[in-house]
Amino acid sequence: MKKHFIIIALASVMALPAWGQRNIQASTDTFEESATTGQWLETPGTQAAMPTGKKAKNVIVIIGDGMGTAQVYASVVAQRGLSNFLRFPFSGFSRTYSNNKYTTDSGAGGTAIVTGHKTDNKHIGVLADGTPVKSILSMAHEWGLSTGFVVTSSVLDATPASTYAHVPNRKMYDTISLHMSQCGFDVMIGGGLSNFRPENRKDGLNPLDTLLKNGYEITYSLEEMKKSKSNKLVTFFCENYYGPVAPGRDPVLVEGTKKALDILTKNPKGFVMMIEGSQIDWGCHNNDAAYMEAELADFEKMLKVVLDFAEKDGNTLVVVTADHETGGLVLKSGDIEKGLNECKYITDGHSGVMVPVFSYGPGAETFSGIQNNIDLMPKMLKAMGRKSTLK
Repeated sequence: MKKHFIIIALASVMALPAWGQRNIQASTDTFEESATTGQWLETPGTQAAMPTGKKAKNVIVIIGDGMGTAQVYASVVAQRGLSNFLRFPFSGFSRTYSNNKYTTDSGAGGTAIVTGHKTDNKHIGVLADGTPVKSILSMAHEWGLSTGFVVTSSVLDATPASTYAHVPNRKMYDTISLHMSQCGFDVMIGGGLSNFRPENRKDGLNPLDTLLKNGYEITYSLEEMKKSKSNKLVTFFCENYYGPVAPGRDPVLVEGTKKALDILTKNPKGFVMMIEGSQIDWGCHNNDAAYMEAELADFEKMLKVVLDFAEKDGNTLVVVTADHETGGLVLKSGDIEKGLNECKYITDGHSGVMVPVFSYGPGAETFSGIQNNIDLMPKMLKAMGRKSTLK
């Protein structure tokens, strides 16, 4: 008589759901407060309904800078089980090492995500030998799709720069700003105005004039951005860097995302967009849990905007990941009912651990499992029905 065995493996990692399911229930419980008892009742959360059998017309890649698995779970707890991370039907991990270091920086990490190539730390949009490589946004621009990015840092920082610039050092801001002024993306929103002013540059050039000559409207505040009717928009919210969200930073991540979607969706061919929650990283560098959690809460609001759009649209692939983890965050304890985390950091720098990947939309199932950060961009292309030319 044949014996049949069932093996169930349990591990403290994110559950990877079955492929191709629709309207499936979240494997992680949400918590609902009882109006009569004041206690918390566990109820299954519903994930976003998945479109099937389609190519992705649009791609939105979202990067939580420095956001490892511990940071994500801290956000899930802080949101008291109502986190937007729980809406994603597929999840996996990304290995983040760079070409020359066990622990990547944002330059090499961002370049890997958007170009599909490993490079050395501090490099932006180039291989280790200096050969330029195109990002998925640059490719989409050449195909006639709309393109753009929204960040809570300078538009010249490593992650946004990896979508358009090609330099051997991420601190080459004068060159990076020239590359941005000529890249042709439709929407670019962030800080960093100071480096565009000729009086602050060693070369004395004026990339602001180049942007204007290339048909962009330039706005300098949240209200100006919201009022703009232009389909080619650059917004500088500050001279250099925003402050943290907790003291009252304008809702630039959420409102910038809404504005970018308004513009990019006008193109019938589709769009590719990058969004970065930049200051999650900064809070972790500072070993400041309150700073980190405030930025994650802001990130959660942006995720709701994106997932609501993608669910209604039905043709949009959303991929959320991180360039690296920062702080070596450990969640020693906490209180799930009160939404509290006891956070401990082991470093004020980056760590080399794997980071999470969440996906929704056409092709989302291919982002499950353990993958390399350079695998993400070819999978995005495949979801769009485009052939990867990467070697």
